[in-house]
Amino acid sequence: MTTALSYLDFDYSEDELGWGNFDAMASVLLQQRPALQAELAHMLNWAHATFPHQQAPLDDGGEWDYDLQEHLDITPHGPPRHTFILSISGTPQFCDAFKQQFDLD
Repeated sequence: MTTALSYLDFDYSEDELGWGNFDAMASVLLQQRPALQAELAHMLNWAHATFPHQQAPLDDGGEWDYDLQEHLDITPHGPPRHTFILSISGTPQFCDAFKQQFDLD
C-alpha cells in the first residue's frame, strides 16, 4: 500500500554505485506545520520499521540515512513560514522500496 504525500515533492538522483538521494523542501505557514511534521514523521517511521537498525552513513555500511533541517523564515511582506529540508540517501534496495511506498517515479 502506497502513501500519498501532501507537502513533500522529491527530486531523485543516483551516483555511480547506484546509491540514491531523495531531496525535498517544503515551506508552510504555522498552522500547516503540524501536518508537515506528521508527514515527515510517518516517512521516517516507515524507514526505521522497514529497514530496522540500518540507519547509518552509507560509507559506514548503512542501508539508509537522512538529514532534516528546519528554518523559520521571517519576511516583512507576509507571515512567518517554516521551511523543512529533507535529504534521504540509500542503497538501491532502500531506494526502490522508498519509491514504491511513497509512489515516487
